[in-house]
Amino acid sequence: MLKRFFIICSGSDTDILEQCSKGEQNKYAGIGATVFFTAIMAFIAASYALYTVFDNLVTSIFFGLIWGLLIFNLDRYIVSTIKKSDNFIDEIIQASPRIMLAVIIAIVISKPLELKIFEKEINQVLLEQKNEMTLANKAQIAEQFTPSIEGLSHDISSLQQQIDTKEAEVNALYDVYISEAEGTAGTKLLGKGPVYAEKREKHDAALAELQQLKAENKAKINNIETQIGALKGDYESQVVNTQPIINNFDGLMARVNALGELPWLPSFFIFLLFLAIETSPIFAKLLSPKGAYDFKLQDQEMAIKTNVAQNKNQRESLLKTDNAINDRIYNDIENEEELYSYKRKKAREIMQLQADAFYKQQKNVL
Repeated sequence: MLKRFFIICSGSDTDILEQCSKGEQNKYAGIGATVFFTAIMAFIAASYALYTVFDNLVTSIFFGLIWGLLIFNLDRYIVSTIKKSDNFIDEIIQASPRIMLAVIIAIVISKPLELKIFEKEINQVLLEQKNEMTLANKAQIAEQFTPSIEGLSHDISSLQQQIDTKEAEVNALYDVYISEAEGTAGTKLLGKGPVYAEKREKHDAALAELQQLKAENKAKINNIETQIGALKGDYESQVVNTQPIINNFDGLMARVNALGELPWLPSFFIFLLFLAIETSPIFAKLLSPKGAYDFKLQDQEMAIKTNVAQNKNQRESLLKTDNAINDRIYNDIENEEELYSYKRKKAREIMQLQADAFYKQQKNVL
């Protein structure tokens, strides 16, 4: 039962193959088994690749099964359409398009399995890429808020500089009236005289202005700090909202690109393995000698081709003979007076009927 199933997978004519030897049957059973297991590998590879896309096991298995059946049908078609001939070069030319298709199929099948085999290494590459993307994302978002935050911080520095300048002025006035009271500067008279009172009054007025300036600037600074806090909050929110996009950066294309970052030699050998599996039925049929099945199939096809050619030749001869007979018949009756009179009579009747119909149509119009 299993042998018959693999023979069916090979795409060979089972009726002809049953008339051949066991060795011939085993050869085509081996070719069919290769086709079948290649389709199984395609199903596994496609299911894994689609799982990385849809993240749904049932959907991935369903479409993976469809892909496996498609590959099975293509391989079966490729193997079954290669016909053995007496010229090996002709066989190579005949099989070259199918070999190219087999190479494409091998690439498509091997790539998802490479992603699975090198999954840990790919995850490491993706982690490094995600970290770089996270830093780049934060820098890009910061470019939107940094100018505003720096501008507001500069405003705070300006307001604080106003307070510092006023404090320096008040401190200077304080030193002046204290020096006046101690007699170390100004009038150099010890005691609190009129000059001392005047300088003390200037100091007190400046101190009041300083206190008012501090109150006003403090309110402004608090408002600006609130704005800075809001901007920083918006920055953090954007970072948090965009981070899941980076965390989910592990789709099929990302993994394929990450695989490209790894050394190429292991992936190349895996590709060669699947290329050998995919092309093995083709080369097995090309390299195998012409067997009983090929002779019987060729004999059957030649019989059908000969029968078709004979039928075509007979139809062409029949048509040629029939045309010659018709030509002779029409030449013989061309000059018969009886036929001429009959056709002349019928033509007159037709013209009369046309004239009557035209008259009735014109009368109805008027």
